[in-house]
Parts: sequence; C-alpha cells; structure tokens
Amino acid sequence: MQNDRRHHCSGPIYPTAFGRRSFIQAGLLGGMGLSLPDLLKIQARAGEVRPSTQALNRPEGPAKSVIQIILPGGLAHQESWDPKPEAPIEYRGPLGVVKTSIPGVVFSENLSRTAKIADKITVVRSITGHIPDHAQATYQMFTGYLPSPAIQHPSIGAIVSQNFGPRRDLPPYVGVPNVPSAGGTGYLSSKFGAFELGVNPVQKSFQVRDIALPKNITDERFTRRRTAREALEDHFREIEANPAELDTMDQFYQQAYKLISSPEAKKAFSLDGEPDSMTDLYGEYKRNGTGPVIPIGRQLMLARRLVEAGVRLVTVMYNGTDGWDNHTRIKESVGNGMPAFDHAFAGLITDLDQRGLLDSTLVMVTSEFGRSPKINETAGRDHWARVYSQVLAGGGIARGQIYGSSNATAAEPDRDPVTVENFLATVYHQLGINAEDRLLAPGGRPIDIVRDGRAVPGLIS
Repeated sequence: MQNDRRHHCSGPIYPTAFGRRSFIQAGLLGGMGLSLPDLLKIQARAGEVRPSTQALNRPEGPAKSVIQIILPGGLAHQESWDPKPEAPIEYRGPLGVVKTSIPGVVFSENLSRTAKIADKITVVRSITGHIPDHAQATYQMFTGYLPSPAIQHPSIGAIVSQNFGPRRDLPPYVGVPNVPSAGGTGYLSSKFGAFELGVNPVQKSFQVRDIALPKNITDERFTRRRTAREALEDHFREIEANPAELDTMDQFYQQAYKLISSPEAKKAFSLDGEPDSMTDLYGEYKRNGTGPVIPIGRQLMLARRLVEAGVRLVTVMYNGTDGWDNHTRIKESVGNGMPAFDHAFAGLITDLDQRGLLDSTLVMVTSEFGRSPKINETAGRDHWARVYSQVLAGGGIARGQIYGSSNATAAEPDRDPVTVENFLATVYHQLGINAEDRLLAPGGRPIDIVRDGRAVPGLIS
C-alpha cells in the first residue's frame, strides 16, 4: 500500500556527493597547494575503497554521451506525460491536454512545446516500482538497487566514468549544478565522482570559476607549483607502503591541471558566445514573471555544450519553482514550474538534432516516482510508485513512441511494464555497457552493475 504523506512530507532533501569540483575547490585552488595533513586526509578518503582504479576504455555504444535530467520530488505523470482526459475529474485532475506530433497522443497542457517534438522522443508510461520514499527511490533511480546498510552502490555517472574515463581532457561526469548523494561513486574509487559546478548558470556570462587560475597566479607560477607538487609526490611514492593510493590522488591533480590549463575546457564550461537565438530556443523564464531567472534553459544549454565538447554524462537537476512534491495545489505548482522545463527540453532536443548530436546523445528525463491516482483534499497528489512515466530520446532510442501504458486511472501498469532496473539496463546497453557485468566490491565480492536488469528491445531503434 502506498504511503500517504500529505500532512508530514517535507519534500526531498538531497545532500550532494563529494566530487572533483569540491576537491579542486578545497585543495588545488585553495592557495594552489595542500598542507601535508590535508593531503593525507584527502588521500585516505580516496583510498578507502578501491576495487577498481582504472577506467576500462571499453568500446562505446550508439550513445556516446548522456544528459540525465532529474526532476526531483516525484513529478505527477498525470500532469505531464500521461494525462487521463477521459477519467473522472477526481482522477483526471485540473489540467487540460495538448495534442502531440504523434497521432492520437496527448500530453498535459504545460508541455505544448514538447508536444511538437514528440516524434523525436520516447515516453515510457509504464515504469513500475514499489518505493514511495524520496531518498530510497532516488537511490534506486541512480544505482538500480534498493538502499542497503551493508554497501553503497555506484551511480550511473560513476559507472560511465569508470568504464570510459575522460575524453578530450574533460571530466567524464559533471553535475549541473550538483548531484544528490545517491549520484556518488559507492564502492568505486572516488576518482570516478562527479565534477559539480555548485552554482546554476543563470547569466549568459556564467563561468565555472574553479577551472580558471586566480588573478594573482600567473601561468609561470602555476607551472612552478605543479612541478613542486610532482616532486613531492615522487618522494612519497618512494617511501609509501601502498603507492597506488597516492596514484589515485595524482590522477585527481592531473585532471585538475588539465582543466585549468585547457582553453577547450574553459570554453565548454562557459556560455560565452551563445547567440540570442539560443536563448530564444531554450527559453528564459522568470519566477512569477519578474523574479530571478529560472535556470533550466541555461542548464540544458550548458549540458549541450559539455557533451559537444566531450563530457560523457551530465546530470541536470531542476526543482521547478515550487518543487515537484506536490501534495497541495498541484495545478499552480506544475503550472509555475513546467513551462520553463517544456521550453528548455524541447529546445535541447531540437538543438541536438539540428547539430547532428541527437543520435549520439541519449537524453533521459526521470523522477523518483509518480503521484497518486486521485486528487487529495488539498488539491494535490501523494506519493505513488506503482506506475509512472520517464522519457528517453536519442542515443539509438526509438523516436516518436509511447511505450507501455498505465490503466484508465493511471494507478497500475496496463501494458508492457518496465522496471527501474530494466530502464537503467537499457541506458547502459545504449552506452555499450552490459548491465550484467560484475564489479569487484569490498571483500572481493562481484556485484552486478544492475541486478536483474535487462535492456528493453522495444525501446531501441
């Protein structure tokens, strides 16, 4: 039975993972040098669990990159991808519908722009789970596993980073602005963690400060400090009982140096040079019409720049304006936050397609669960995991498809149910990763990347 949390759910709170941006911020650019205690402390953190320290550099699949768009809180499938216009009003809800470019298919009224490019995406209306809890369902969404007190599993971003490694000297895994703790490295080395921006790109002049040298550090001074650090690390290697741990930190430093000294990286992490036509394509909305800029348009524009430059997986987190945990006033909450997403998402798919990048970039839109079939007494919907919707596009995924269905009241799968494990296994398959492969966890235990996960043939073109 689904939990009814309308009176006491405070909504999702996602502490972020320790990522490479945090490492650079805390150490490399904090005066361009760590003290010995700081170095040893971070070294110990990086070496606590190291079942694998090397990227595998395996052959890529049809999808060369992933843009993972997270709508945290549990977006209502009825008020987005799977409206029920023929259902009784207590199930149908307060919003109307809009026709899509797929004959006979409608989306909720606030997805009018996405409706026009529906022939380029696939909506899975039959995702099924059984965890109506934010933290646990988010963990499963990122890892394919239920939380366990015995082990922390790696997220999809960490798995992609571990399998393929950096491309063109850019971090393989980037969080815009960050990733939740479930998006961490689990039992893999922390070197496979996300590079987190920490701030949203709300201005066109946005730049990631941590990949630029401080004003008082010249290129010559930077090179001297780099040489001094390398000499210190060489000395440690000579006396260190386990030099592999220091090698892990050395790779952090090398990647940081490459980022700081790379014009290509600086360009990828900036929105400089984007014309006004791109702002029009992705949209620019303000909270309540006159407040701060809602970041999703520039978040997705930056995500496109990053995958175009070589980043393998970009996670974008968009909380809407009132969140997606809409136990009350769902019409207003979805109506405030969804138009900006609709504009930005349709712009992203159009932009990738026009640049010839959609076939090689898999875009996924996920939320940890859906919302209850009936509107509650506070005009909202409560947590519901039995059936909900997710979206895939590009990267070898079939275009213009509605896969599976929920029943007449959006309460249960009606056709072709897709588990969270199978959804993730499909994404891994398109990347060239077999979800049944095993990784070495602590204690020498081999663990499937996703247990009981199988790619869904009907989703693949």
